[in-house]
Amino acid sequence: MPTLAERFELLKRRNEKALVLFLTAGDQPLSELSSIVATLEEGGADVIEIGIPFSDPFGEGPTIQASSQRSLDNGTNPRAILEALATIDAGIPIVTMGYYNPILRSGLSHFAEESAKAGVSGTIVSDLVPDEADAWCAASSAAGLSTIFLAAPTSTSQRIDDVCAKATGFVYAVSRTGVTGAENQVPPDVAVLVSRIREKTDKPVCVGFGISSPEHVRMVCQAADGAVVGSFLVDLLHREWKDGQGREKVLEAVRALKAATFVE
Repeated sequence: MPTLAERFELLKRRNEKALVLFLTAGDQPLSELSSIVATLEEGGADVIEIGIPFSDPFGEGPTIQASSQRSLDNGTNPRAILEALATIDAGIPIVTMGYYNPILRSGLSHFAEESAKAGVSGTIVSDLVPDEADAWCAASSAAGLSTIFLAAPTSTSQRIDDVCAKATGFVYAVSRTGVTGAENQVPPDVAVLVSRIREKTDKPVCVGFGISSPEHVRMVCQAADGAVVGSFLVDLLHREWKDGQGREKVLEAVRALKAATFVE
């Protein structure tokens, strides 16, 4: 499985931007995770974020909160997710996204090592700020994992400094304040945040939160190195997947999103 650095370098050579897709593991049966990932990759996904459900996903909006609860109700846990990921032979990087409590409970080094064994390229820990992340960064680095941190429109210059100094793989730029969720419009000041981040680092910058259409992806990719689509895909999978019966609808939607990442 390629690293995030390798994927972004390939995209740069192709003159295109990254389509990063998020799904909640266990919302559909984990036995189908491999098929879902393969479908997203076929549609053009460049990076896939695998959401690890948590009982208090306070950074998420209604769609991902509901998917997390469904997953927990299905008995999903981090160990089962990593076991499912270990069976996947993907040609694109896979990143896990979740909260610090399950990692802390598992043990930092143990979780990082098991993630790497499962083929994970990096992690996003939504509630871990960079100035409190030295232990996790050390464990991740030792296991060969990238660590991705978030910067928001409200982030101070010092916080952006810290994010850029600690992040590897890419910097996740949050398009707006608040929680995740599909929106009708991407805030126009996204380019300002991306510019603030670019002043501090040459690492790739991907924008997420509220990206729910090809038009949003196209707008974001004018400024950033990639767009993250989460709630839209989570909702689509919940409505359409149905043991794979809706595969073509998912494939069609992903292809439309990916088509918007090409730089003119």
